[in-house]
Amino acid sequence: MNVKELENELERLGISKNLYSIMQGGFLNEKLCLVHEDEWKIYYSERGKRTGEKEYSSEAEACETFLRKVKRYADRK
Repeated sequence: MNVKELENELERLGISKNLYSIMQGGFLNEKLCLVHEDEWKIYYSERGKRTGEKEYSSEAEACETFLRKVKRYADRK
């Protein structure tokens, strides 16, 4: 899975864009984020801080992990 496929799947599932950010970076408030810096990274952004940041070596691994995480996050909202 790549970023475009991830975005399409999230849209198909009807998951609100208010819950996540893909490829925007920065310190958004209360969003699960996926970015590509030196590595692919997933983190939760809250109050100007990155929490739970993890690095992934491939786009596919990061996108698949992000999809699982955002689906769980959406289920709790």
